[in-house]
Amino acid sequence: GHFTTRQNIQYNWPKLSQVADILDELASVEMHAIQTSGNCIRNTTADQYAGVTADEIEDPRIYAEIIRQWSTFHPEFTFLPRKFKIAVSGAVGADRAAVRFHDIGLFIVKNDAGEVGFEVWVGGGLGRTPMIGKKIRGFVAKADLLAYLEAVLRVYNMLGRRDNMYKARVKILVHETGTEEFTRLVEKEFEDTQGGALDLPAEEIQRIADYFQPPAYEALSDDPPALTARRFEDKDFNNWVRVNVARHKAAGYAIANISLKPVGVPPGDVTADQMDAVADIAETFSLGGIRVTHEQNLVLPDVRQDQLYDLWLALREQGLADANLDHIGDMICCPGLDYCSLANARSIPIAERISQRFADLDRQYDIGELRLKISGCINACGHHHVGHIGILGVDRKDQEYYQITLGGAPGEDAAIGTKVGAAFSAAEIVDAVETVVNTYLALRQPKERFIDTFRRVGDAPFKESLYDKAA
Repeated sequence: GHFTTRQNIQYNWPKLSQVADILDELASVEMHAIQTSGNCIRNTTADQYAGVTADEIEDPRIYAEIIRQWSTFHPEFTFLPRKFKIAVSGAVGADRAAVRFHDIGLFIVKNDAGEVGFEVWVGGGLGRTPMIGKKIRGFVAKADLLAYLEAVLRVYNMLGRRDNMYKARVKILVHETGTEEFTRLVEKEFEDTQGGALDLPAEEIQRIADYFQPPAYEALSDDPPALTARRFEDKDFNNWVRVNVARHKAAGYAIANISLKPVGVPPGDVTADQMDAVADIAETFSLGGIRVTHEQNLVLPDVRQDQLYDLWLALREQGLADANLDHIGDMICCPGLDYCSLANARSIPIAERISQRFADLDRQYDIGELRLKISGCINACGHHHVGHIGILGVDRKDQEYYQITLGGAPGEDAAIGTKVGAAFSAAEIVDAVETVVNTYLALRQPKERFIDTFRRVGDAPFKESLYDKAA
């Protein structure tokens, strides 16, 4: 299976005759493939740490589920001008869901009166025309959430272009209409929908919230002595805890990230045996919970800190204990030309070669946080526009070439990368990436991340290193 940037799993190469059986199997465990393609509202995504991180106002999964129920088979929005994606985040000061790059992005916020509601961003997206969304409302009350979403979708459905698929996304409508006028149209539509059948009662919110109640955590303490001792004794385990484990809201528990980026393996790919093993591991160590991130990794959300070492051993046995989260080895990569008929170039072989070039974890740690993202075509399923280093595969006279962008960021410091110059051949691209990394290392100041250095010095030194060297 291949875990995607939509927090889904993709099965490649099933026989057409088996698809009905696959759908039956999925339905038996309350999973489905509904609205995973077509010009409709796609699956709603959220922060992978939702409900277990201390930095959130409220659990965004509650509202993602409400939106899912509202949007599934919505009769008015089954044939939109183009596909439509929504993301929700409840965290303060940390956007782990790339909210500003969705058609609608929702941040859970508090207003001056202390009431919880939503800040609404519209018109974000990647692809052929990457754009950061525009904030159109600072606060929407919980009761009005669906009415406001309906207003946005109605304006888009009425005015979005259907004559040109490349200009059909809502981001183009917002851009061409102007944020102020688009907002005015939405607010006018909202006046007609507010307080009616789409009103979201507190009782309904609570009904959905009951499905996401936290488990009965045991009374534990953070940093148990056994964990501290193991970290001191085992360098590899210590690195894994330092890099792949995040703080949990409950004392004595941790959030463990499983990197699906081992050296030489397509990012996001997991074998059937590994998936079976991860399911067993989740039952043993994480109260049965597994989540998928938009960066093609898995999360075990509820791990006791005193069991982290045993968890790490179990993951290592399955080849899933790579301690490279948010480093150059933890790259996003779309399936590319190996699987996708839309692609212009292969992306998986490039990812494999980059992971081999930077396989040394000590080297990765010296480089520090560096988000590398690869797409095999302009549709940008690999999120290359928001990579600190982005790679886009292009076709040049039936030859595969790769453009480099620098300075993108998907989070709260959202930015779209800058194209640095002419594309590199498949034979040249890995050396070019290494040149970019080495240029950063030569320029960085103490404790400065790649993105910080790039923002300080700009793209000129990187262009000089890449193209003067090539000349």
